[in-house]
Amino acid sequence: MKCIVGLGNPGKKYERTRHNVGFMILNELAKQNQWSISQEKFKGHYTVEHVNGEKILLLKPQTYMNLSGESLRLFMDYYDIAEEDVLVVYDDLDLPPGKIRLRQKGGHGGHNGIRSIIDQLGTKDFNRLRVGVGRPLGSTTVVDYVLSPFSKEQQEPVNEAVTHSVKACESWMGLPFNEVMNEFNAK
Repeated sequence: MKCIVGLGNPGKKYERTRHNVGFMILNELAKQNQWSISQEKFKGHYTVEHVNGEKILLLKPQTYMNLSGESLRLFMDYYDIAEEDVLVVYDDLDLPPGKIRLRQKGGHGGHNGIRSIIDQLGTKDFNRLRVGVGRPLGSTTVVDYVLSPFSKEQQEPVNEAVTHSVKACESWMGLPFNEVMNEFNAK
């Protein structure tokens, strides 16, 4: 069993914002596989699918970013999911737009969604797929930046990152995470 969690904020207002890149990737993954993330429970939207005999769970917490861990904790408890079987997909200010980076563990790096997950799980040891959104320029605050849409210049690299991220998620459905990490971090 594998669980892929995309982080974001619910509602039309946030749909195309930098902070919602995790939702964008899960939506594209579902679209390409003709899945529907339409079930509602565990403070989130989710689906349970099967790929090559393995159960694949997709979750989009609907708690708003800062409480993402609440939804994931409920989901993991219900389905008895181990930490090593979770992949959290989220935006990262420290990577340039379009760059993706996979890691097996780490701190929250100031990301409140990841902070919430670490608090709820009681561990930093879970797989992550970080998607670069870059840092704000000038006097723009981090909050205003992540809650704003991508600029025209950022859109193409971000679209490519979504494509690569979907491929990485699909690879993880059949391969150990360290193999996926080695393949996609090399790109």
